[in-house]
Amino acid sequence: IGQFCELNHGVAFPLMAKSDLNGDSTNKVYKWLKNQKAGILSLTRMKWNFEKFLIDREGKVVHRWASTLS
Repeated sequence: IGQFCELNHGVAFPLMAKSDLNGDSTNKVYKWLKNQKAGILSLTRMKWNFEKFLIDREGKVVHRWASTLS
């Protein structure tokens, strides 16, 4: 992914590794976020990585916004 972005878009800053949002290999941060606040219809599954979470000063997930784009 990093090489693609560097070659095609001139990206010159470090990138994080690709993270899974769902399934057995779900990134630990996404797993925690989803367990703290269910999404639409009380589902924890994420449609894609543009979903947003609001975390308060005490570290509690107070809101989750699912992407409305497909």
